[in-house]
Amino acid sequence: MTDTPLPETTVRADPASVRLVEALIFASPDPVSERAIAELLEAQGQVPADIDDLGAYVRSVIDAVVALYDGRGVAPVLIAGGWQFRTAADLAPRLTRVLHRPRRLARATLETLAIIAYHQPCTRAEIEEIRGVSLSQQVLDTLLEASLIVPRGRKEVPGRPILWGTSADFLRHFGLRDLRDLPRREELLVDVPDNPVLNPAPNPAPGPALDPAMSPPAATTPQAVSDAPPT
Repeated sequence: MTDTPLPETTVRADPASVRLVEALIFASPDPVSERAIAELLEAQGQVPADIDDLGAYVRSVIDAVVALYDGRGVAPVLIAGGWQFRTAADLAPRLTRVLHRPRRLARATLETLAIIAYHQPCTRAEIEEIRGVSLSQQVLDTLLEASLIVPRGRKEVPGRPILWGTSADFLRHFGLRDLRDLPRREELLVDVPDNPVLNPAPNPAPGPALDPAMSPPAATTPQAVSDAPPT
């Protein structure tokens, strides 16, 4: 019995299609979806006549573009449901020396963003309940101005408060394909090892009294901002 070779099923990408899609991803300011790539290839007559599975052909073209940039300083990556050129991950830290660093978000703003990301859609009152402190309107305004959150309708409770969720820009900013790429909450928990500095004895022996003149001034803590609930 003679073995009969199986027909080759790999869809080969035409070089002209690869070149066109490479230019599309490079020129687009936003991630390019596979549907947009398929529409462009069809509109430009770049789909070979013998192709009966357009989706498979589009994926083969994308794979060819990705292969072109293997090991290069930039590469197309899947972000927020589409393809976009990004700096190679191992080179990004080196570029911060010469590139302008974007404005950092305050801790309260980052905490609020994290709560929205993991509990969306959620209301302002729910965010305050999780954080345990009141939420300044300035925090929400900062996240809105940065296009990191968007309103997701209103909750059907008295007052109908706005529901907040993360945006597509949130996914792009953090390099996520979708929300399933967020680290699991249990992965973020850190076990603090026993350390005499971090975990002092509950009742340490009293030390020598300090000269009041040598004592540092007491630190002051700013009061939390409290805004009236939205109307």
